[in-house]
Amino acid sequence: MNMAMIPTGQLVQMEPLVARVLAPNPSPFTFTGTQTHLVGTRDLAVIDPGPDDARHIDALLAAIGGRPVSAILITHTHHDHSPGSRPLAAATGAPIIGCAPLVLDLGDDMAGRADAAFDKDYAPDRVLADGEQVAGEGWTLTAIATPGHTSNHLVFALEDSGALFSGDHVMGWSTTVVMPPDGDMTDYMASLAMLQARDDRIYYPAHGEPVENPTQHVRHLANHRRQREGQILRHLESGPADIPAMVAALYAGVDVRLHRAAGGSVRAHLIDLARRGLVAAEGEMWRRTG
Repeated sequence: MNMAMIPTGQLVQMEPLVARVLAPNPSPFTFTGTQTHLVGTRDLAVIDPGPDDARHIDALLAAIGGRPVSAILITHTHHDHSPGSRPLAAATGAPIIGCAPLVLDLGDDMAGRADAAFDKDYAPDRVLADGEQVAGEGWTLTAIATPGHTSNHLVFALEDSGALFSGDHVMGWSTTVVMPPDGDMTDYMASLAMLQARDDRIYYPAHGEPVENPTQHVRHLANHRRQREGQILRHLESGPADIPAMVAALYAGVDVRLHRAAGGSVRAHLIDLARRGLVAAEGEMWRRTG
């Protein structure tokens, strides 16, 4: 499906139990915008209602069409995912369920990222632990903890069809940003390995096209991260370097608007490598140790 041809605010049926509405918040980090998914036919779950944007809430209410909403489910609390839960809950009476609250100031590294500021007002009616379920008529969703992009990230498996709603942990258009201090590369790689061991049929990410070959795609993402850590280690073979120098060398062809996020990703790799005894920090400089 050509994402560029999908207008914002339109209900798109993906399969019998799954539909999608695109929010009007495109950016270099959100691609065409946040995709809110509706699960069910008679009563619904709404996954990641997106930003608190009246246009998007109106579009969701039109898509819901007066049907009861059993749950508003949240994968994580970045500003492009959870704030819309509050006006949607007020309009439908549905409980807000999902990830744990998380408020963290990520400082200047995240300046300009509309997706990345944490939603300080997020207050769920119920927090789901790994393996807990939410069910409605004809559907059951299982929460799966996938820390890495954020420490509170969940994905939701639709037990009735083999679909998995992957939030930002696995996207359909780009690799996921892993930004310390909350983003953690060690956790992210472990979460990828866990998903790779599953047999989900299809992923519906919050950004980008559906992932129709999940096992292969997750393997590709893990290999990409291993290649990036290899590049970092090779770069440090010529001597100590700081993160801006590594970003300039390793992301030379990448849009400069993404360099701050790239710096966070490099830092996440370095922290992971340091845990494994392969690099060490000396002030702002990093060096090989193994």
